[in-house]
Parts: sequence; structure tokens; C-alpha cells
Amino acid sequence: MTKITEFRELGVGDLERRESELAEQLFRLRLQHSMGQEEAAGKLREGRRDLARVKTLLREHALGDGAPSTETDA
Repeated sequence: MTKITEFRELGVGDLERRESELAEQLFRLRLQHSMGQEEAAGKLREGRRDLARVKTLLREHALGDGAPSTETDA
């Protein structure tokens, strides 16, 4: 499992490339899982979460945030 901080270090191009890699990996894992390979179940969950992290960061960049704000309104 890759942490969100590791993904934050990547640029937008790298994130997009990682998104396509993860989507392809998930496709293969779903296929393996449907064929009865037990070890694919854990990797499938991990892959879905990593893909969600990447998509979240891409959405943040698209909205212009880049990173969530740490300031609080007083």
C-alpha cells in the first residue's frame, strides 16, 4: 500500500500515468480473483484504495488546491 504522502510528491503527469497503471493492474487482479486465486483478494482491496488516492490528488490539482489547507478560519 502506498501512502498519500508518497503520491503527493508526484507531478500531475506521473499521477495520470500511475492512475492508468493501477486501473490496468485492478483489471488483472479482478480476473485472477474470479479465477479463484485467494491472494488476489487482498491486493484487489489495496489497489482500489491506491487508485482512489491517486484520483483524489488529481481532483485536488484540477480544482487548483494542490494540497488541503492546514489553516483554520478564526
